[in-house]
Amino acid sequence: MNSLHARSAALLGDRLQALGPARLKGMRRGIEKESLRAQPGGALALTPHPAALGSALTHPSITTDFSESQVELVTAAHKGLGEGADAALGELTQIHQFTYRAMQALGDEMLWVSSMPCGLPTDETIPIARFGSSNVGRAKSVYRMGLSHRYGRRMQTISGIHYNWSLPDVSNEQYFALIRNFRRHAFLLLYLFGASPAVCSSFVAGRQHELQQLSDSTMYMPHGTSLRMGRLGYQSDAQASLAVSYNSLEGYGASLQDALTHPYPAYEAVGIQNPGGDYNQLGTTLLQIENEFYGTIRPKRVIYPGERPLHALRERGVEYIEVRLMDLDPFEPVGINAQTMRFLDVFLLHCLLSDSPPDTPQEIAELKHNQHHTAARGRQPGLLLKRAGKEVSLTSWGSEVVAQCAPIAAALDAVHGGTRYSDTLVAAESALLDASTLPSARVLEAMQRDFGNSFVAFARAQSAKTRQTLLGLPFSAAQQAAFEALTRQSIAEQKKIEAADTMPFEIYRQQYVSPDRLGIRSLAHAA
Repeated sequence: MNSLHARSAALLGDRLQALGPARLKGMRRGIEKESLRAQPGGALALTPHPAALGSALTHPSITTDFSESQVELVTAAHKGLGEGADAALGELTQIHQFTYRAMQALGDEMLWVSSMPCGLPTDETIPIARFGSSNVGRAKSVYRMGLSHRYGRRMQTISGIHYNWSLPDVSNEQYFALIRNFRRHAFLLLYLFGASPAVCSSFVAGRQHELQQLSDSTMYMPHGTSLRMGRLGYQSDAQASLAVSYNSLEGYGASLQDALTHPYPAYEAVGIQNPGGDYNQLGTTLLQIENEFYGTIRPKRVIYPGERPLHALRERGVEYIEVRLMDLDPFEPVGINAQTMRFLDVFLLHCLLSDSPPDTPQEIAELKHNQHHTAARGRQPGLLLKRAGKEVSLTSWGSEVVAQCAPIAAALDAVHGGTRYSDTLVAAESALLDASTLPSARVLEAMQRDFGNSFVAFARAQSAKTRQTLLGLPFSAAQQAAFEALTRQSIAEQKKIEAADTMPFEIYRQQYVSPDRLGIRSLAHAA
């Protein structure tokens, strides 16, 4: 076993050296952050997306996710090692500052700092996001209506952070190797950064769950790390039947194509339109569109207007990966900090440079088990996970991965200067030794100490504090003016799209979900 480890370490070292400083400096990362707008009392805000934030359809940095009440803030992709992480965080902070100023003009709503939702009204009262009268805008709303029929609206209000990451000159094969390793070691990210161990009781009312009661209004898992990524979060019985393999772009594309083109009986029963002619969903297949597939990580490519994501991937290859399992950190003003981002950079490079055997159905089942186990009881002393048919302790496996990351952190520090990448590994190792320092443990500790074990009271106070912090930061007139210009531009752009539409929506819908749109043009031409 030791000689195997030595060989793996040598291989990783060789691959790291082959990358070279220029490619390491070419690393890019961007952030997408979802947050619910909440009323001061901790209930969901039911007001429309603030007009001062521009068009949710066309604004480059400020949009909505599932709900009209769920703001999504998006940074550009920032290049470089230290400066890239800092620039992405700086941009995310500025977008927050402008958003809060726009919200302040309308009252005292705040952005909910937890991944698990604030007090929710009845399911049908949660407002679905609206994107205007254009075909593309209507399709976005109909897709969300489909999600509400399929999974319920409550589940869709769970929020998180997506971390978009790329390195120059990485092939499709290498990105898929990274994805396979990421899925193998994702338990470590859930353990280190999970921050949703508790939830408002209203969220689970009438649902089956394994949670324990903490107080009148709060349910939790005593050793939970991320309820968002566990059985309670983005799970679906229908999607459980999807055995997506990440062994190649071809295999991945084929399994998604299958789910996007085969009718699913339960969704056929819902129908595309209701008797009154309103749309229930975009289609009756297992997945309406690619984004409906819930994974902890996705291969991505920027798409052309109207293009299907799967077509873009097949035709032009993987451009970056999207990490989707990060909880909002309620103790950080914008939900994530630079140290966490640096850990992700090192971790993703480790996933890219380490050997990555093909996945198997047996391993895929083990990975699902490990994800659910870590989400529900990751801080439990001595917790065992499954690896190649055997049991291994979470902390010893985690320490192994962190140790393998050391040469990568050293290489990044050598290129960038300082010890900030190595420092993030020291912090991770100490968190593996002492679970009480983890965000999930700190949430429960703060709830008990100051809020009578009430999740909503804790998150409400933390949201109010964060609002105050962000409104207190300096924001120049020039920054304000630049964001106001983006607002005006986005509204003008939406109007232009609406004015240019001539096609009836039903024809647009049929063309958009047509299987022909998923293929590869160049192959079709060759034929």
